[in-house]
Amino acid sequence: MIASAFPTANSGRSGAGLHPLEEALFLISANGVRRLIRDNRRVSIPRQFVQELLARADIVELVGRYVQLKKTGANFSGLCPFHSEKSPSFTVSPSKQFYHCFGCGKSGDAIRFLMEHTGTDFADAVHDLAQQYGLQVPEEQRSPLEREHQAQESRKRATLTDVLARAAEAWRKQLKASPHAIGYLKQRGLSGQAVHDFGLGYAPEGWHSLASVFADYADPLLVDSGLVIVSEDGKDREQRRYDRFRDRIMFPIRSVKGDVIGFGGRVLGDEKPKYLNSPETPVFHKGRELYGLFEARAGLREHGYALVTEGYMDVVALAQLGFANAVATLGTACTPEHVQKLFRFTDQVVFSFDGDAAGRRAARKALQAALPLATDVRSIKFLFLPPEHDPDSFIRTEGSDAFADAVKAAVPLSRFLLDAAGQECDPTSAEGRARFAANARALWQLLPVGALAAQLLGEIAAKVQIGTHELEQLWGLNRSAAAHRDDEKKWPRHREGASGAKHTPPAQQRIASPPAIHPRTSPTSRASRALQILLTDPGAWERLSEANHALLCDLPPPYGPLFTWLAGQSLDHGPQPWSALRQGLHGHEHEAFAVEQVMRVPPDIAAEPAELEDILRGEQREHLKRRMDKALAAGDMPQYQVLLGELSNVYSDDRDRRLR
Repeated sequence: MIASAFPTANSGRSGAGLHPLEEALFLISANGVRRLIRDNRRVSIPRQFVQELLARADIVELVGRYVQLKKTGANFSGLCPFHSEKSPSFTVSPSKQFYHCFGCGKSGDAIRFLMEHTGTDFADAVHDLAQQYGLQVPEEQRSPLEREHQAQESRKRATLTDVLARAAEAWRKQLKASPHAIGYLKQRGLSGQAVHDFGLGYAPEGWHSLASVFADYADPLLVDSGLVIVSEDGKDREQRRYDRFRDRIMFPIRSVKGDVIGFGGRVLGDEKPKYLNSPETPVFHKGRELYGLFEARAGLREHGYALVTEGYMDVVALAQLGFANAVATLGTACTPEHVQKLFRFTDQVVFSFDGDAAGRRAARKALQAALPLATDVRSIKFLFLPPEHDPDSFIRTEGSDAFADAVKAAVPLSRFLLDAAGQECDPTSAEGRARFAANARALWQLLPVGALAAQLLGEIAAKVQIGTHELEQLWGLNRSAAAHRDDEKKWPRHREGASGAKHTPPAQQRIASPPAIHPRTSPTSRASRALQILLTDPGAWERLSEANHALLCDLPPPYGPLFTWLAGQSLDHGPQPWSALRQGLHGHEHEAFAVEQVMRVPPDIAAEPAELEDILRGEQREHLKRRMDKALAAGDMPQYQVLLGELSNVYSDDRDRRLR
């Protein structure tokens, strides 16, 4: 039944024009969705979810559970798990998030690896991988009516962000006209530049101030966006509708795209509640969004880590004082979605909390949210300031250098886990140590398999004063052995039957192995090489300037449209590995071309940092020459002279670089 759901190479719509390897992969994950027959119903997994899942997955960590990998240049290598060999021919690329065996030709992403190695189908592999990252697979059976409803919801979300943006602009103007609100911000030490950068505004005291902003104050969109409240207590219609935010400093909350999706409002005095957030709406979910993340993107790259604080004002003040990498949760405890979103932009996160009991409780919740995502290549720390300080007051009192030193001395996740487990446990008594072990187990089991988990297991055992093996037996868990046993139960690798023939898992019988890769060749142009680098280096696009973004997007097809698409992917999802981008490319008019360029890159070749800069300087020269030709053809000599001067400056800069 399930085998019939897989298209064949001759089933009409396949990866026509694709590299043979990619065509084989298309059979497994075309459209990022595998249509399956279950209970006589057609069920799908949304392409966007598969793309997000592959962006979260770390194929090196996944494959490393089954294959002993060794770092070889930019990649990892080991003995292929799919055929018998004595010398390694199996390569895993962390940048592309792909694996390939030069011996048997098997290749693919994290989902494909699980299918090949465990013998499961596409849906089961997606469910398995999603479970490892704490995600719920949204399987859906959509009718044309449901698809139309979803389209309407998408249009509504776009309309809501427009409404919220209008309110944000109106409140910014109100702030300029309010000496009272300006005085409060000055008292808090905020500069005009910081206020401008974060788009701060002021909601006046009136109950119906937004009526002067929107022509129809009764528009349901004002309620749907959370700007207006409808009450049943009023005597007439006008009294029943009133502004949610009144006499408050307004902090626009932006999505990673930069759209206004909600607000946080702070009172200017000591009234309660001090902060008031937008309610949950189709575009705003407090458990997923982080205040200041849009504004912090450049700061995250500069500092190399994200600083998670507890308040809006902390974020704005820290940015003003040199720490533009700060973000804040929106009045809620830190969630796994918050942590995962941060890891799209950086591999290092520092949580900052007050040192009092409330701060410790908040830190404990952040610890639980972060543990499932604490892989061996990520750093998670906890900064506890003195009870009398928040980050803003600490920097103003002690200075930026002292704060930077405090960040460096922040408590690593491993130590905080042990500290949290040891609260109210007497280490000098057997009872206290037993209680510590019980507390530690609940936290330790949240960690992904890896070196960090293994080391912590040993430290926990030492504190309990028993051996690591004894602790594993006590907990009834030997994770590495259990994983191996489970795998052998599903499909014993190369287990020989009575005839001596090797058994092949059914999934491998159903699905043809991808053909061997054709020889890779060099890119044919600078634009091709730039495309290769930007598709295979997850953070390369965001390291470029806006001017270079515009330069690349302005290139003729197929390059310009592909770079424009990549810009949208960066805004929507942040840095993504090639495996995730590959899912998002499906259906793009230049999909086959992009895939071909990536497949030309040898697996052991990594771009040098200066290579992309050299390419862009070359493209800048050609771009100026093209514009000069157009100006000359149009007889626009003044414009031609301006462009000639710019080109001369570029050549001069190139000469200076060579001399240095």
